[in-house]
Amino acid sequence: MTEYQDIPSPDHAPTSRYIEFNRAQWARLRNSSSIPFSKDDLQSLVGLSNHVSLDEVTDAYLPLARLLLLNVDATRDLHQARAAFLETNTPRPPYVIAIAGSVAVGKSTTARILQELLARSSGTPTVELVTTDSFLYPMHELTKHELTGRKGFPESYDVHALIQFMADLKSGHPEVSAPVYSHVEYDIVPNEFQVIRQPDIVIIEGLNVLQAGTTHPSVPVPTFISDFFDSSIYVDADETHIEQWYVDRFLQLRATVFQDPDSFFNRFAKLTTDQAADTARNIWHTINRTNLHENILPTRDRAHLILEKGPDHHIQRVKLRLI
Repeated sequence: MTEYQDIPSPDHAPTSRYIEFNRAQWARLRNSSSIPFSKDDLQSLVGLSNHVSLDEVTDAYLPLARLLLLNVDATRDLHQARAAFLETNTPRPPYVIAIAGSVAVGKSTTARILQELLARSSGTPTVELVTTDSFLYPMHELTKHELTGRKGFPESYDVHALIQFMADLKSGHPEVSAPVYSHVEYDIVPNEFQVIRQPDIVIIEGLNVLQAGTTHPSVPVPTFISDFFDSSIYVDADETHIEQWYVDRFLQLRATVFQDPDSFFNRFAKLTTDQAADTARNIWHTINRTNLHENILPTRDRAHLILEKGPDHHIQRVKLRLI
């Protein structure tokens, strides 16, 4: 039997909503779980980032995947018990996991790794990944309403469409679809859709998924997107580190994606390194930092679990909400 005497007790911090784990304490909770993919597989998941190693997956992501799968199983059992009580045969809705956090903090990488771990777990559940970028208004709409400089802020999203998507998803509709967003064109792709057919698990990744309350004709009371989530994760880090990661990513994109003539940001491809770094810092301070402070960071403590990263991008602490 594994001993957990070093794991903190909630009695140690009676006023906190969270129980905290350092990396070593959290890593032990993976139990006997092992990584179901290779180093090459991992590289295809992390994209431009070189900060996630197999050790990081073992220590941080395997315990998280194990916890989520326990929650998925418990929710499935509850659905079956409720259906038996009501004497109904309604379709089982997917288990929905939200991943929130700042631009450049590593949400997309976290989402892709979790998708792969969950999909390769026992029973091989079907796991879909949807980003809220798919529900940004098209550029022509943002331009029309003078919102191009507010892209990524709550008002730049078609929240009604996102809530309808979530309502249909959780109602067990046999097929739901989301628009497709192109990071190269920096816009919604016309007439292209991601079709989702009753998966076991859906991961929703985006900046403001823990915020954005609104009303909708089919949901007459004020509704939060988070009302549809079964679990939520906030990826967190010190703001100075996130800013540097944003600059580093911008420089990487300048040497890769921005070189594509079709890229919306092709105009940045010929900047010198210093010019590109200055441009990235200006974008960070005028747009992304403002969005972080006004809309994203205030939702952090609504998450069920917080992953805290250090300056090297590695997860150092995990906070699990108890109340």
